[in-house]
Amino acid sequence: MRLMSLLLAAACVAAFSPACAPRPQGPAKPDVKKTTVAKASPAKADGFKNMFNLKDTTGWTCKPGSWVFDGDVLTRKGGGSIWSKDTYGDFILDLEFKVAKGTNSGVFIRTGSIRQWLHTGMEVQVMDSHGRAKAGKHDCGAIYDCLAPSVNATWEAGKWNRMIITAKANKIGIVMNGKPIIDMDLNRWTEAHKNPDGSKNKFKTAYKDMPRRGHVGFQDHGRPVWYKNVRIKTLD
Repeated sequence: MRLMSLLLAAACVAAFSPACAPRPQGPAKPDVKKTTVAKASPAKADGFKNMFNLKDTTGWTCKPGSWVFDGDVLTRKGGGSIWSKDTYGDFILDLEFKVAKGTNSGVFIRTGSIRQWLHTGMEVQVMDSHGRAKAGKHDCGAIYDCLAPSVNATWEAGKWNRMIITAKANKIGIVMNGKPIIDMDLNRWTEAHKNPDGSKNKFKTAYKDMPRRGHVGFQDHGRPVWYKNVRIKTLD
């Protein structure tokens, strides 16, 4: 409950939604050494850097022409996923994404091996799932196949969404469009192919044993998807 409360506080400072307008006094500047999964407001905190140069995919690994910039928007053209050459452990990743009808994509974090991405990294699902009364483990904002978002916070296809992913040691927190949707303790996933609620997942590595440092990636799953304002702040 405390983590979810902190996530909501961070969301209300960081989100662009009018319903979450910041309080007049504003937050204090966070102490990075004391930052937890839910603290640090990307809208106010310093230390963020752009992950792209907004011209091309320098610093990233992908097939030539598979991802390009249209203005300041990273646009999928097809031919595979795109991966950061740098690796990240504890961080706050702040980005915007837009889907088309039927889009299926994802944001990978802490991926230990690009070749073995399925079993060495975690995927935050990006999907056209607006309007569903109850979000599942495969809907937008889920930790794919492992943990469903607490609410379905994604906008309809064609509208930009903002997502803030915080990874701190064994904790993963996600805020989407101003709403905390994921509060995950990786240490609860103690068995391969099994979630704490008893349901099955497809991963041969228990999530508590997943790498705590790795590549960031954006998935090509055969459908249109767009990303922009991709910024990261390291916490380690």
